[in-house]
Amino acid sequence: MSRIFKDFDLSSFWKDSDYARKKYVEDFPSDALIASVESELEVKLPASYVELMKTQNGGIPHNSNFPTTSPTSWAEDHIAISGIMGIGRKKTYSLCGSLGSQFMQEEWEYPKLGICICHCPSAGHDMVMLDYRKCGNQGEPEVVHVDQEDDYKVTFLADTFEAFVRGLVNESVYDTSEQDKINALNTIETGAFSDSLSKMIKKANEPSFDQIIRNICRKILDEKGYFALHADELSYLMYDVQFYLSSLSGAARSKDAFLAYYPKIIALSGEFSTGGYGPDFVKDWLNTRLSSGQIVQGPRGGLEFHSTYLIEFKSRTTYFK
Repeated sequence: MSRIFKDFDLSSFWKDSDYARKKYVEDFPSDALIASVESELEVKLPASYVELMKTQNGGIPHNSNFPTTSPTSWAEDHIAISGIMGIGRKKTYSLCGSLGSQFMQEEWEYPKLGICICHCPSAGHDMVMLDYRKCGNQGEPEVVHVDQEDDYKVTFLADTFEAFVRGLVNESVYDTSEQDKINALNTIETGAFSDSLSKMIKKANEPSFDQIIRNICRKILDEKGYFALHADELSYLMYDVQFYLSSLSGAARSKDAFLAYYPKIIALSGEFSTGGYGPDFVKDWLNTRLSSGQIVQGPRGGLEFHSTYLIEFKSRTTYFK
């Protein structure tokens, strides 16, 4: 029985999904693991957070919105979270995972006011953090929203993590998702490609990629409910498509050249656009492809798919024609 959440139904708190189990949910944390993670992060984790993790160690809650009294980059009156990090190192979105608190602070330059605790749907452009500035690293931290898009603006959310959990409300309270999804679907189905993407498809002499791109992105929208590229399998395929066309057009002469060109394809250009992107997601994808030998230096000096991976890539994209 919960000692802290005495009158709160934790049995229905978590939403089950393959994605949550793969990216968030760790094994139940032992005392030794808790102590190890606290030592690594140099903070005392709130007792309410530890207790919640003992019901399920990380994941996606049913209620994912939290009201605010001031606007943020997400909305005028609330923020949204896409998951709560678990205690551990094994899963991508655990506290000490590959895209956990330390990564967000070191690579995305989130302030050292405490630790990142919740990812948001913006693919890294805002986070929920535990703020230890008032209480010290061994005290009870406040919960704040940090907005990278607004010069890391800090917005107070709750006095304690327990209050934050109790204050989460269902997205239906602020539900614009159906209209947002309709708008995104219109973008995917009819939005004009950027000049860069249109020229790449024409130069590649593979007009089927117009439909391939739209079909992959429609599948992404169906699975996520919104149009954004992260670190999942379909996002990686869309990075592959953009790289393949870039390599044929000469825009992937080097790692740095491709990363500099990437925003001009669909991230920030044209009607057909995600409206933003997480640079580190793209870098991680490219580093994965390079380290595995799936992307190599070609005979003409630029980067290209290895012949073996090119066969696999074309097989996967043919499915979306």
